[in-house]
Amino acid sequence: MYWNDTHILIYLVVAIIGAIGGQIIDYLNKTFLEEGKILSKESIKKYKVIAKPRYSLVLINTLLYCTLLYKFGISLEFFEFAPLCSMLICAFMVDYKAQIIPNRLNLTMFEFGLIFVFIYGISNLNLSKDLLLGMLTGGGIFLAITLVGGLIAGKEAMGLGDVKLMGALGLYFGLTRIIMISVLSFLVGAIGSIAVILARKNRKDGYIPFGPFIVIATIITIFVPTDSLYVFLMKVFTLGMY
Repeated sequence: MYWNDTHILIYLVVAIIGAIGGQIIDYLNKTFLEEGKILSKESIKKYKVIAKPRYSLVLINTLLYCTLLYKFGISLEFFEFAPLCSMLICAFMVDYKAQIIPNRLNLTMFEFGLIFVFIYGISNLNLSKDLLLGMLTGGGIFLAITLVGGLIAGKEAMGLGDVKLMGALGLYFGLTRIIMISVLSFLVGAIGSIAVILARKNRKDGYIPFGPFIVIATIITIFVPTDSLYVFLMKVFTLGMY
């Protein structure tokens, strides 16, 4: 039995891997929040003692893996975006809880991205150049915002973790799509910030981390066709005149 040209047993294997990945994400979240070492026996032992099943993470990661398989099949894109989605979920949760995106997490995304830049470059050098340009553009846009925000407001407009995250993501998406992620993240951020402020009521001056909005925008960009997303953004920012 096949589903979108992929055998159903492959979906089962991917679902199991996704479920295991969800549990790993939970371990990484707790370790990052406690500033522990990822591969430390002490961290693993501590996690085993206090860990409780996180069915929400298992379900989310499993659904993402299966949806990626449905969209891309067993392809290079699947193996590129599956671990990226897991790392993005981790970045979302840690930044939401602790207002920081760990350097180790950003560096891992960057390292994986460089691997795929090299793989793509074997058959298409121009694509690799575009991905590297996406890295410079993604990081550059958010670094400029951080510096300008610091000059105008006297404080960081966003953390350097967001700058590093966008630079790493540029290696996966290239110039055009990293710009779209940047624009979409501010749109999602505007809507999300309003919702958070309304929910907080009397705590309107609280800090709202931007990393989760970048994560949401990135996952949308993975699953929504580039042309459709471009048309949507143009309609939004031209008030429907595009």
